[in-house]
Amino acid sequence: MARPDKAADVAELTENFRSSGAAVLTEYRGLTVAQLRQLRTTLGDDVHYAVVKNTLTKIAAKDAGVESFDSLLEGPSAIAFIKGDPVVAAKGLRDFAKANPLLVIKGGVLDGKALGSDEITKLADLESREVLLSKLAGAMKAAPQQAVSLFAAPLAQAARLFAALQDKLPADAAPVADEAPAAETVQDTVDAPAEASTEETASADS
Repeated sequence: MARPDKAADVAELTENFRSSGAAVLTEYRGLTVAQLRQLRTTLGDDVHYAVVKNTLTKIAAKDAGVESFDSLLEGPSAIAFIKGDPVVAAKGLRDFAKANPLLVIKGGVLDGKALGSDEITKLADLESREVLLSKLAGAMKAAPQQAVSLFAAPLAQAARLFAALQDKLPADAAPVADEAPAAETVQDTVDAPAEASTEETASADS
């Protein structure tokens, strides 16, 4: 590959990191082309699942300020750049990996914070933005006091899990008042506007 092409690939990867609310690094060794196509369809238009070259990705991640991927970039690598709801994307990756064990979730980054594979599983257990909005709509039909209580419950759950991901507080111990900022962070992330997916990056290192 000519050097200008490499520079263009690094620039595209860097932009994908910067414009995504979250990114999940996977290893796809052994998966067929048909299975990768199925995974992309499952993840939808809000996720750009790109096969990447490890050496170029290390450069791009560093340029974008993402340091958590460097030690994980080994073997055939592909990254899910998430432009929409990270909870929905995490569920899609988790469920596909259960059905296709050759897909290995290695780690990720959410709103600039590093996540391990087990933390991505915890993220997948959160309720999606669509579900939270549905609960809010139902709560709005109830009495004001009931609405506050009903909507506070999913927000508190989100806050507890996000705090657990950051290893700051136990998942079931943080008081609601202290968790409010974390809940806002999660909500800000899931409210991020979706963007169209870009073309696939070059095939992984041989």
